[in-house]
Parts: sequence; C-alpha cells; structure tokens
Amino acid sequence: MADQNCLIANEWICGEYVRTRWAELTDATLQHIGITLGSVAIGLLVAFPLALLARRWRAVSGPVLGLTTILYTVPSLAMFSLLLPVFGVSVAVVVTGLVLYSLTILVRNILAGLASVPEEAREAARGMGYGPLRLLFEVELPLALPAVMAGLRITTVSTVSLTTVGAIIGYGGLGNLIYEGMRSFFKAQVLTASVLCVALAVVADLALLGVQRLLTPWTRKRRKVKT
Repeated sequence: MADQNCLIANEWICGEYVRTRWAELTDATLQHIGITLGSVAIGLLVAFPLALLARRWRAVSGPVLGLTTILYTVPSLAMFSLLLPVFGVSVAVVVTGLVLYSLTILVRNILAGLASVPEEAREAARGMGYGPLRLLFEVELPLALPAVMAGLRITTVSTVSLTTVGAIIGYGGLGNLIYEGMRSFFKAQVLTASVLCVALAVVADLALLGVQRLLTPWTRKRRKVKT
C-alpha cells in the first residue's frame, strides 16, 4: 500500500513505478544501448580512415580536423533538425547525428595515438621486413591503443548522454521517458530514467576500461616497475 501511495503522491523515489513499468524501462534501456553501440561503432569505422588520411597527407589534415570540430559545435537540436529532411522521422537521424559528433574526438585521439608511437619501433619493424599494413596493424595500432581507447571512452559516455536528445523525434531511449516525465511532471519516471542513463554511462566506461587493460598489459607492467 505504501508503494502504491508513492505513485499517488508523485514521489521522486517509487518502487511501485519500477515494478509496474519494468517492461517499459527495459525497452527504453535496450533502445538506448542499441543507438549508442551503433553510433559509436559507425563513428569508429568512419574516424579510422579519416585519421589515416589526415596523417598521410597534411593538406587533408586541416580540413578534416576543422570540419569535425565545426560539426561538434552544432547544437544537438539543430543537428537533428537539419538531418530530418534527409532521413525523415527515423532512428537514422539520431545515429547519424551522434556519428558526426563522435568524429572530432575519435579522429584526434587516433592521430594522437599514432603520433605517440616511437620512431625507433617503426624503424625496427621496417628492418624486420614489415610492410605498411603490417606495420600499422601489428606495431603502430597496438602502441596507440591507450590514446585510442581514451577517445573511445569519452565518445561512448558522451553518446550515452546525447542519445537522450533523440526523444524530440521519439528515438531517445531513456530520453523518451525523461522527456515524457518532464512534460507530465511524473517525478518517479524522470528520476528512474535519469539514474539508468547515468548507470549506463558508468558501466560502459568501466567496461571499456577493462577492455583497455586487457589489450594493453604492458602499461600495467610499466606501472609496477615504477612503483
């Protein structure tokens, strides 16, 4: 009875809301995760060749970095509105906008990671007969992973946050519940959806940190030697 009263009283913390709206919360969370994963994955696939082009030709570097920076400064509401005539009211609007936002962080961090690779490592690999592709994937990228993963973590957390803005067209995951709750001043819905959104960001960041530690065991050894 007390739990039901919290719905009637419109309290911020209400266990009855979670119990009765569990399916709705699950659907919104899964949509949020799907949009985030898709956006970050596509962003990484686009950013990687752009970073390689910017590194290979300096004439391309300025325009690539400049354009991705300009895209990042566009407000999310304006970005989604500009994409509506192209994609219509669909999840593609949100995913495309999030991909464009991710490029500035991912491209810069990939470039920074590749630039941090010691020239001695490259020369040693070339001396062992490594070609350009083998040098990139077996020497440079592994050594650039800390910077690349740092960019990926920042991008993922910011994408979790920005996905909520997609609620303006009905594809915002947990943002849909937050938006609807704010319109009706449904306190429990706003707080629960917001907490889940923050939890997603924290879990995603910790998961990527764990992946980074698994992929870069030499960084842990280096810390142990210093201590």
